[in-house]
Amino acid sequence: MSMIYRPQKYKIEDKAKLPFIDDNEINEILREVQSPTQEQVREVIQKSLAKNRLSLQETAILINANEPELIQEIKSAAKELKQRVYGKRIVLFAPLYIGNLCINNCTYCGFKADNKAQKRTTLTDDDLREEVKSLEDAGHKRLILVYGEHPKYNAKFIAQSVKTVYSVKSNKGEIRRVNINAAPLDVEGFKIVKASGIGTYQIFQETYHHETYLQVHKSGLKRDYDWRITGLDRAMEAGIDDLGIGALLGLYDWRFEVLGLLRHVNHFEAVFNVGPHTISFPRIQAASGIEVDKKWAVSDDDFTKMVAILRLAVPYTGLILTAREPASIRNEVLQYGVSQIDGGTNISMKGYSHLEVKQDIDAEQFEIKDDRSLNEVMEELVDTGFIPSFCTACYRLNRTGEHFMEFSVPGFIKRFCQPNAMLTLAEYLEDYAPLSTKEKGYRLIENELKNYEDPNFKEKLMERLHKVKMGKRDLYF
Repeated sequence: MSMIYRPQKYKIEDKAKLPFIDDNEINEILREVQSPTQEQVREVIQKSLAKNRLSLQETAILINANEPELIQEIKSAAKELKQRVYGKRIVLFAPLYIGNLCINNCTYCGFKADNKAQKRTTLTDDDLREEVKSLEDAGHKRLILVYGEHPKYNAKFIAQSVKTVYSVKSNKGEIRRVNINAAPLDVEGFKIVKASGIGTYQIFQETYHHETYLQVHKSGLKRDYDWRITGLDRAMEAGIDDLGIGALLGLYDWRFEVLGLLRHVNHFEAVFNVGPHTISFPRIQAASGIEVDKKWAVSDDDFTKMVAILRLAVPYTGLILTAREPASIRNEVLQYGVSQIDGGTNISMKGYSHLEVKQDIDAEQFEIKDDRSLNEVMEELVDTGFIPSFCTACYRLNRTGEHFMEFSVPGFIKRFCQPNAMLTLAEYLEDYAPLSTKEKGYRLIENELKNYEDPNFKEKLMERLHKVKMGKRDLYF
């Protein structure tokens, strides 16, 4: 087992002593406000609507607000805040599983080492090119590559797969941004992966509760809580400033996990002066050979409430919800929290190039609940007034990490990301959409153009949209 790395440059011991997740502290915060008053809840909501980050204590007030009227106020406020900060755009991506070899035994995961039913596969370079071609032919521009934890999937392997993805061009298709969901690396490993040109590096703690963490991680490198939770610190030390954190809901009390996520956000802000770019909060789903205590299962009502609370707690942090959830839940929480979703998802090994009629749970990490095609997701977003986005402009213009905050806090997300979303939507409409989707998409764009009061900016946007129709690609502000 590698030694736990604590980056000295940032004086973690001084600013946010490890371990920075204190179970007793979180439990005490939750106990302190078990029965918040209506006035307390509404005061916290108003603070969030002013685009201020909430403290753990303030978030706990929202968590413990159980009156139906207050829950509705929380959701309504989250919807309003999301509109103010993000506008109408929804970022789209696809997950691409590179390999399901794994040395860990995590009770909740179909990839666990002792699951003999799991069909083990690692994509070859040719396999990977075929998968990427299929994704590009559907219209995708953004991918997240997913790996089991195994010596084969080292930093050089990850970097090479990223380079392979970027090398594939099919007709007018190309992948413009590759994110990573993989095991923690050491600093040198993260530097190797960074050099390949990745976007976000995701590491989910799964559960922030120490005792539960040990119970569900039976063996393997992942059993080391501290090595995992400091993984993204090492990524920052290596120069990767675009990070994604997450908790797997259903392992322990969701209320504790929400405060664990926020304490993790606080840690990044205290040590590195910038928070994570995204937060994910998947719920456990059926999987091959798993053994999960349903005691901590999260109901739909608690789940949707939680998403709204996260949006109020961290106004400028992207919230990701994947196809683990059914379309009905995804459509609901898009209204008041989520800013990124996947579409046309297939998590079977070689699943995009070898489409199967039904899911094979023994060839996947878990069961997905939303099997809509990318175009079905796109058209439904357009029908409900959202602007689907494949934009990657921030990564070309170095608007990441601290620079991202400089742009996002004054409202640049809405001002620049929304028109960039319209440009990538126009690309999709021209290159991939069936006629009905194309007509709906351009009606949406025309309606959005009416909302621009700055005639100079509107003219520039219209010029770029015209260039897209004439065949130009990858235009952005």
